[in-house]
Amino acid sequence: QVQLVESGGGLVQAGGSLRLSCAASGRWFSAATVGWFRQALGKEREFVAAVHWSGGNTYYADSVKGRFTISRDNRKNLLYLQMNSLEPEDTAVYYCAAGTRSGQEFSENYDYWGQGTQVTVSA
Repeated sequence: QVQLVESGGGLVQAGGSLRLSCAASGRWFSAATVGWFRQALGKEREFVAAVHWSGGNTYYADSVKGRFTISRDNRKNLLYLQMNSLEPEDTAVYYCAAGTRSGQEFSENYDYWGQGTQVTVSA
């Protein structure tokens, strides 16, 4: 029903910024929690940030608070992750996801996933 496609990843110097985008088909986001996860090489997938599409409540992992901002464009049905003050530890494949169940920090509660976009931060 819903297809998600991430874009905006790339290579950036430490301290730099990137903005990731996630395009979703349809208008299913209106009833969903949408979020970002990341998976570094050799690591498990971890929660980054999430937002309730309708209410706008946001949630962040402690590791990115104050540096990353999640937002969405209701008209365009786009999800964004603005990443500032990037660190080498942020290097990972970033995935956007959408779901309707509670527990936004747990990947098991998301039904749809994008293909991922690589973010590499050099020291």
